[in-house]
Amino acid sequence: MKLSTRGRYGLRALLDLALHQGEGLVLLKDIARRQEVSLPYLEHLIAPLIAAGLVKSTRGARGGVLLLKAPTEIKLSEVLELLEGSIAPVDCIDNPKLCHRSEFCVTRDVWVEMKIAMSQVLDSTTLQDLVERQRQKGQIETGMYYI
Repeated sequence: MKLSTRGRYGLRALLDLALHQGEGLVLLKDIARRQEVSLPYLEHLIAPLIAAGLVKSTRGARGGVLLLKAPTEIKLSEVLELLEGSIAPVDCIDNPKLCHRSEFCVTRDVWVEMKIAMSQVLDSTTLQDLVERQRQKGQIETGMYYI
């Protein structure tokens, strides 16, 4: 599976919010600048995160966004499924009826193992884990952190 910019930039935006947690509302334009993402694209990415209850948005002169859940409660699997859809490397993993060979396909078995392995990593990694890794790597002051 190859992550699109949707998943990567969405995680970067959430990481940015987590790194600025406790500072109040964060302006989307500031996240866009720090993460080198266009503001319209970031607005497009934030919408499903708001709808899912991960992020809160407040409009107006003093508006901005903030995390609704603690970073320890946000699993990467939840975010990527929300932004990317299934992490299955091929469609027949989630729907075996798509291929008449599914029942006896040995390569499908490998694709299933891949999905399980990726799911285990993403299920066991939280946004807080990314915050801690970012603090170890540094570069927080400049906003230059990449996913």
